[in-house]
Amino acid sequence: MRVRELLIFWKEKCKNNMRIKKGIGYLLYVFVGSWLPHYQLGYSWPISKRIKQIAGKLMFEKCGKNVDIGRHVSFSSKVSLGDNSSIGDNAYINGTLTIGNNVMVAANCAFIATNHVISRVDIPMNQQGEIEKPIIIDDDVWIGYGVTILPGVHIGKGSIIAAGAVCSKDVPEYVIVGGVPAKMIKARTTTLDIKRKL
Repeated sequence: MRVRELLIFWKEKCKNNMRIKKGIGYLLYVFVGSWLPHYQLGYSWPISKRIKQIAGKLMFEKCGKNVDIGRHVSFSSKVSLGDNSSIGDNAYINGTLTIGNNVMVAANCAFIATNHVISRVDIPMNQQGEIEKPIIIDDDVWIGYGVTILPGVHIGKGSIIAAGAVCSKDVPEYVIVGGVPAKMIKARTTTLDIKRKL
């Protein structure tokens, strides 16, 4: 009961100060949550999952219900995670990332929403600053193992990104893409099926 009281206290104390709230969530994840088991030995660890959910609610812009956050994820401070969505072990998130509902993200994925400015040749590239283009992932998307998604990419509803793909362009709804760079492999459904769902 003491832990719950402490969390309620910190939630009230930090309501007006998002930086402290996010910092506490990040520390809870890094020093406790990221070291707890995820899906080892074919078993889901409810206490581990709950601690990571609490950390997510503190550090994310938005954190939905029943989320699943893997181990050793490198987070940006600008993440939104929808209901019933998951982020796999060792994911890397740089910049603004919005993940919809019912999204599955496998292990070792990278979401890189920032890039270096390289427009001038008279100034070293590392001194020209960065540019950010948010990444948006719609509902019901499956992102396979080791996928990289680059700045400004929008992944459409119901799509599947094959393992190892590099997405540098938007992905339409209900398609399967794969490769480097990612290209459409096939549609998941016909246009008629999509119209019936609407």
